[in-house]
This record gives sequence, C-alpha cells and structure tokens, in this order.
Amino acid sequence: MRSRTKPSTSEKPASPRKAAVAKLVPPTQADGDDADDKQRAGGVQSLGRAFSILEEVARHREGIGLAELSKLVGLHNSTTFHLAKTLVSLGYLRQEKDNKRYRIGRPLFALAASALDEIEMVNVATPVLEALSRETSESSHFAVRMGDAVIVIARTSGPGAFQLTDRVGVVRPAHCTALGKIILASLRPEQLKRFLDRAELKPSTPKSITDAGVLMREIAEVQRTGVAFDDGEFNPEVRCVAVPVLDFTGQVIGALGISGPIWRLSNQALHASAQVVQVAANRLSAEFGAKTTASKPAAKKV
Repeated sequence: MRSRTKPSTSEKPASPRKAAVAKLVPPTQADGDDADDKQRAGGVQSLGRAFSILEEVARHREGIGLAELSKLVGLHNSTTFHLAKTLVSLGYLRQEKDNKRYRIGRPLFALAASALDEIEMVNVATPVLEALSRETSESSHFAVRMGDAVIVIARTSGPGAFQLTDRVGVVRPAHCTALGKIILASLRPEQLKRFLDRAELKPSTPKSITDAGVLMREIAEVQRTGVAFDDGEFNPEVRCVAVPVLDFTGQVIGALGISGPIWRLSNQALHASAQVVQVAANRLSAEFGAKTTASKPAAKKV
C-alpha cells in the first residue's frame, strides 16, 4: 500500500539540473557501512570519469565522436554514452545534431570565466612579468583583446634606467603593436577579414602599418614564427617583442611581451630576447592550464 502522506510544503521538486547531477552518484541504500563505502567509491569513480570526458572533449575544439571519446578515456561505449548524456543534460557538453560529435557547452565556459576573471589573470601574470623584467631589465606587459584593440591588464618595470611609464589599463591599437599583432594572428580567417573591413589602420608613427595587404603579410609571418615585433610603430622611441599566452584549451587568451627604448633595445637585442619572452609565456600558459605550449599563435583559433 502506498503512503498517502503529503510531502512537506518546504520540500521542492528536484530541478532537472539537480536530477541530472544525482545520476552521477548511485542512490543511497540502507545496507550498512560497507554499502555506504561502495556508494562513495562509485560516486567518486563516476565523477572522475565525467571529468575525464570533459577534459578530452575540451582538447578537441572541432568536436569528438562517441567511439573516439570512449577509446581515449578508456571506457566502454555505453558507459561513455550515459555519462556524456548526463553532461549534455547539464549543459556542460553539447552534441551536434548532424554528426553527433560532442563539444564543450556554454556553462563550462561560464565557470572558467568566473574562475579566471581579469583580477585572477593579473594575480597569476604579475610574478611572471616581474621575473621577466628582472631578467631582461625591461618593462614587461600582459595584454588581452578588447574589441579591435588590446588592453594591458598587467605590467612591471625592470631595474634598468629610463623605464616606460605606461599604466595598467591602457588601450593600444592592434595593428601597430607587438601585443596586438599576436592577438590578430590568433583570429580565425573570417574574424581577421572582418577586422580589416571595419578597422581604421591609423598611423601612430611613420613606421606604422596602414595598408591592409602589408598587415596581412605581417600577420602571416607572426603565425609562422609565433613572435611579433614592433620597431617604433606605435612609439618612435620604443621597440617591443611579444608572444602568445595559451589557456587550458590551447586557445590564445593574451599576449606577453617586453618593450624598451630603441637606444638600449637594438633590433639584434630585440630578436635575442624573443626566446626569453617565450619561456616566460610558456610558464604563464602553464599557470592558465595549458598542457602543451605551442610556438605559433595560429595553432588554435579563438
């Protein structure tokens, strides 16, 4: 006989999200301590498998099918399917209708953005910049994209005389700065085309690139080498070198570089410093969760 006792008014039906989460953990059974231990172990195992699936899907920006995903995570197809189905119901994965490939869902990006907001990025980047400034005796910068420009969100000064005085929060054009060229080189072809269609390539100095064709060739070289230079293109008295910084998906999330006066930072010294800057960028990329550091910003498009 079923109980007719009405549920307490304080009890609310489980939300679809909570119900989906509950599927990851076996239901509670009243069979003693051994059963509890097994339930906890099973729940941890399921969670571990779910996170393995998320990490593997995140590594495949183009999406991944069930068979390949199962092979990579070392699970049976049916196990992978049920876990992936739960993650899809939560929104952390999405499955394309045409080819059934799994891709990362928007809620996961929201979580990542919350954990890696601008303040946290500054906190993580500053020690790396400080070490780079000590090693090169030049000012170090970390910049991210802001529309068609870049914004410096962290900077440090070196021990050398005549350090640049650019403040944090300064916005710089993308087409005539080393930091900006790294960001442009990370764009997908259609994004870069739209940038060139709408952006005004205004000159900041006589050396600034103002021709779209010339800029495209410059960006192609940056994509090939993974390094961008600014030889007095924004400030006639300053030279800069920059490289990309990656996140846990391999995506370019910013640019790290150094800059100094042209009388101290010759072109030869600038190119020689590129390797030191790359090492610092590798370290910062690792702090942001990158498993491997690509030398070319074009490796993963944003």
